[in-house]
Amino acid sequence: MDNSRLLRTSGTLAAAAALLLSALAAGGPGPAAAAPRDRDEPGGAVHATASDTVGTTETHDTAATTDAGLPSLAEPLRPYYRQKLRWHSCGGGKSAGFECADLKVPLDYSVPRGGDITLAVSRKKATGPGKRLGSLLLNPGGPGGSAIGYLQGHAAAKYPSAVRARYDLVAVDPRGVGRSTPVTCLSDSEMDGYAQSDPTPTNAAETRRFVANLKKFANGCASRSSRILRHVSTVEAARDMDVLRALLGDGKLHYVGASYGTFLGATYAELFPSRVGRLVLDGALDPSLGPERVNREQAAGFQTAFTAFARDCARHSDCPLGTSGVTDAGNRLRSFLAGVDAHPLPTGQPRRLTEGLATTGVIAAMYDEGAWPALRKALALAANGNGSVLLALSDAYYERNASGSYSNLMAANAAVNCLDAPSAFHGPDDVRQALPAFRKASPVLGEALAWASLSCAYWPTHATGHPHRITARGAAPILVVGTTRDPATPYPWARALASQLSSGRLLTYDGDGHTAYTRGSSCVDSAINSYLLTGTPPRSGLRCS
Repeated sequence: MDNSRLLRTSGTLAAAAALLLSALAAGGPGPAAAAPRDRDEPGGAVHATASDTVGTTETHDTAATTDAGLPSLAEPLRPYYRQKLRWHSCGGGKSAGFECADLKVPLDYSVPRGGDITLAVSRKKATGPGKRLGSLLLNPGGPGGSAIGYLQGHAAAKYPSAVRARYDLVAVDPRGVGRSTPVTCLSDSEMDGYAQSDPTPTNAAETRRFVANLKKFANGCASRSSRILRHVSTVEAARDMDVLRALLGDGKLHYVGASYGTFLGATYAELFPSRVGRLVLDGALDPSLGPERVNREQAAGFQTAFTAFARDCARHSDCPLGTSGVTDAGNRLRSFLAGVDAHPLPTGQPRRLTEGLATTGVIAAMYDEGAWPALRKALALAANGNGSVLLALSDAYYERNASGSYSNLMAANAAVNCLDAPSAFHGPDDVRQALPAFRKASPVLGEALAWASLSCAYWPTHATGHPHRITARGAAPILVVGTTRDPATPYPWARALASQLSSGRLLTYDGDGHTAYTRGSSCVDSAINSYLLTGTPPRSGLRCS
């Protein structure tokens, strides 16, 4: 199991939960529900510093911008900013009605003539009526989530019609992700072993196996993706977005970033404040926090979400965690996970439900309160010896489909995070020393999340980023959105980012789940829509429910 550092929108997980509930209503748990391979995880620092990888090939914020949105460039970057995107139909099925193109960007911006890589781009043209406002670039988080999958599978249908009418919705899979020169690490069968491993080693033998699992993953990335592995930082992805902005003909970048996508958007604003248009950062990260603190505070965020789930569960007579309160519910869940560790459950397929898979299934359901009924059913079935629905929730989280194939979500997630920030811990002794603080933050999930924080300790490349405040001085107003009981990006992070940004404006959603836009609050949606359509952010301190 590796639940560390995956920060992405909740919509796709909620959709998987809905499929599970439909299958249960039809009389059985159904097959493992998972997202498609081409669409868009908890605790870890995702910090890169602009000055670490920018190089000296372009004068960024002080560069003059032409009417076509092309900055003054040093010679090596001109071919990238002046290439032509050749749009074509993306094909049939759920890709019908979308246009696709390939974008060339430098592998290494500090040596632009050293070779390039290809990024996949897709768009849905503005539907009208009304004057087109430009392109609205979308990123669903991760890192490692497919923006193209998010556009085609969610945003193009779920975004408000007024926004879709005025903007071309555009997505680019960031470097290393999905269709864009992806990072690969393990085979599908190896990923099965990785996902089901023990997340809470308690003795020397289990610890050795845990570390060996992390090393196998890291070594697989090094052997399969050596060329790109050092060039998938958030800073580089932000620079790629500026190339795309120019090629789309936009003088300013209009952007909606969710979860990790808020860090990507803030990094863009740090690099190019004069090119910031209308930026929505939903489910924000605090870029100033060190990696151990990020992981520990995220553990607390998941405890907050579990508390809300347990209270909701207790309202139902069939609650498998009982009705005696949150503490008792947590004790029951820990006891269940310990039992699964000792005796994995059958699932109706060759894979059995291990503690690692069960823990991931629980975490997956914390992202969206719409998944709570599925988790309640999953735990009830598991209490009777059937681990199939918890396994399905875990598969959806890892983006494993029914045929056993994984997207490259986990590979890209680790590659970006381990480049963006140093490892939270350097070895098992560090984790053991931190366990009391993590257990205090989350009596239910803290131990597993502490061990997951070791995921970058054996990474083959050195981090190029470090925690720092992002001010983006000179940028147009930037809207930061925080949800009070968000498990993956705790609400204080949104407050912190909004205060750091020189033009930040905070919008608060008093609610559950991860991120807020297009998740049912008319107050949130109205405020964001107005900002996107008029450029005017909501009043300071606006709070929605």
